[in-house]
Amino acid sequence: MAISEELCAEGAKPCWSGYVATDNVDADAARVAAAGGAIKRRPADIPNVGRFAVVADPGGAVFLLFKPNTEEEPKSVAPMTPGHVGWHELYAGDLDREFAFYSRLFGWTKDRAIDMGPMGTYQTFATGGAPCGGMMKACAQVPAPAWNYYIAVESVAKAADRAQTRGAEILHGPVEVPGGSWIVQARDPQGAPFAMVSAHK
Repeated sequence: MAISEELCAEGAKPCWSGYVATDNVDADAARVAAAGGAIKRRPADIPNVGRFAVVADPGGAVFLLFKPNTEEEPKSVAPMTPGHVGWHELYAGDLDREFAFYSRLFGWTKDRAIDMGPMGTYQTFATGGAPCGGMMKACAQVPAPAWNYYIAVESVAKAADRAQTRGAEILHGPVEVPGGSWIVQARDPQGAPFAMVSAHK
């Protein structure tokens, strides 16, 4: 995760942005643009780290492409390991269009489709066969398309209390979601949205 220069431009709100690993940043940035997305910052090198680009999907949700300098595979982390991102959530401009975009570019596959009534469908997705996130149409609470990231914790209730004592604002939760996990959505003292997830409240 990182906050890019473009996202920190004067007048921009603080936010978290996620990286999608790629074997070729330049080629995939071109594919993003050809598929209806946008290049926010052209591919560039980070000395001794890797190559990256800041891009957006057709709805305007920003993410980054990244290829490290090393060929060493990252260490695998068990699902829901505290301190790591446990869930990736897209508030999409158009759910069907954005799912097709990510599926074509990165091979993400559909998992469960959950009917949320007036809020529409919550479409979970998988990478490598394992569910890792969900997509829904942007709503009144999140009117602009964006990604949100759920940090795994041992207890969302306790983590929410700790966050509040450090100046965060709790926006939603703790609440149980389909599948049995518990979530909290919050905003840090700088105004950047984030969320937390745990197996138990």
